[in-house]
Amino acid sequence: MTNKNIDILCVGEALIDFIGHQDSVLIDEIRDYHRHLGGSPTNVAMNTARLGLQTKLVASIGSDGLGSYILKRLSEININNEYIKQTLESPTSVIFVSRSKETPDFIPYRSADFLITEDQIPSDLLQKTKIFHTTCFALSKNPAQETIINKAKEAYKLGCRLSIDINYSEKIWSDKQNALEIIKKYCSYNPLVKISEDDVERLFGKHTLHDEIFTFFHELGVDIVCLTLGKNGVKLSQKNKELILMPAIKINKVMDATGAGDAFWSGFLFAYLKEHSIKDCLRIALNLAALKLQNVGRLPNNINILSELLKK
Repeated sequence: MTNKNIDILCVGEALIDFIGHQDSVLIDEIRDYHRHLGGSPTNVAMNTARLGLQTKLVASIGSDGLGSYILKRLSEININNEYIKQTLESPTSVIFVSRSKETPDFIPYRSADFLITEDQIPSDLLQKTKIFHTTCFALSKNPAQETIINKAKEAYKLGCRLSIDINYSEKIWSDKQNALEIIKKYCSYNPLVKISEDDVERLFGKHTLHDEIFTFFHELGVDIVCLTLGKNGVKLSQKNKELILMPAIKINKVMDATGAGDAFWSGFLFAYLKEHSIKDCLRIALNLAALKLQNVGRLPNNINILSELLKK
């Protein structure tokens, strides 16, 4: 078998987040915005690359100034554009986001991000990949949806570990029934699953019990389900094992919640690849999320993240 020298292949949206400069106000009251590279798979790709993993990103962006900005930012951390398509068909997708301590308010303007096609994910790339990661956002629209489902099946057959962030939102995926069908199909390949309480409420309903969520995914064939609880920490369920509950890391001041879930999952996947225990995977994930909550935009450059997270 080909040597698996790619740690994580992130497939999905690369876009621009315009995050409100004013703290804790809704979009209708924001006066100005700051530009940040965004998109959940892109965040995970950048975070894991900065943690020292070999990471590749498959995405579609516009042949415009925002697309050029994305490529420049990615190249700064040695993520090349080999599997990133620049298209003349549509401009780069953008999202306007409130700067918030809780779940941010957002307005998406989607254009190029879902134009991901199967030729961007050749079989030899999958043969070299350890983890194939995507999101509900990426799966919400064709041709990306069909591409990812087909390539996830191929990746699974080639021995990849799959991963998904169930970051469901009706603003992105209005057909909830279609969302559930596609999620079920992806979960038949036993991915590592991350879902937040907000995602649960949007996808399954406000009063859905945590145990019901775990049962839903386990019955689809998923072994590991990670439910993030915001300031209340995280619950992780493994099939036929005791539930793990860990508290969130206490911080003095939340600066911005955008990307905290991506930071959490980046830490989890990093530790999982390094073959840490599940509890240590959660501990590292919670530390990385706490670090993100204290910074607007991406994780800071001036902190030795790896050594901090691995302290006992």
